[in-house]
Amino acid sequence: MYWIDEVKQNIKKKRQILFSKSSDILQNLQDMLALKNKRIVVLWALSFAKETVDYLKIKYPEEDAPSCCLEATKLWAAGQIKMPQAKKEILNCHALAKRLDCPEDIALCHAIGQACGSVHAKGHAIGFPIYELTAIIRKYGIDDCPQFVEKRLQEYTDRLILLEKENKDKDFEWAKFLCK
Repeated sequence: MYWIDEVKQNIKKKRQILFSKSSDILQNLQDMLALKNKRIVVLWALSFAKETVDYLKIKYPEEDAPSCCLEATKLWAAGQIKMPQAKKEILNCHALAKRLDCPEDIALCHAIGQACGSVHAKGHAIGFPIYELTAIIRKYGIDDCPQFVEKRLQEYTDRLILLEKENKDKDFEWAKFLCK
């Protein structure tokens, strides 16, 4: 398993982020994302961000930065607010990570921020798995994580295919800049 070797090297180097855009394990997903229209990619990223927001809300009920980030991003994608308002909330979510001590939760805050950034640039979407897979490894440890990492990677692919197959982007109101 090449990806485990990469992760072990990154752990040894004391890196906070254990994957990158060039990680072999993410190449198929990255190729798939590149071929999808931006609205599908945004829906995909925000659907995973929603799960993560819900998870963090249970752990940190007093923290609203992740949920405000997601809600502002949805409004931005719908054309109801402008980018600077959403960007402020995205940056607040990233800032929350600096106030946390748990490496898993730090990575999850960054994952949400990256997912929400996909409204601006489709390429931000791959940031969600980069950070979430890092969080999975932080949670389970390198020896026990492979099954969880590989299962989640499959879920990323399956959801992307399903959203496109079901034409889910047709069910939402979109900002004009996302309708091109």
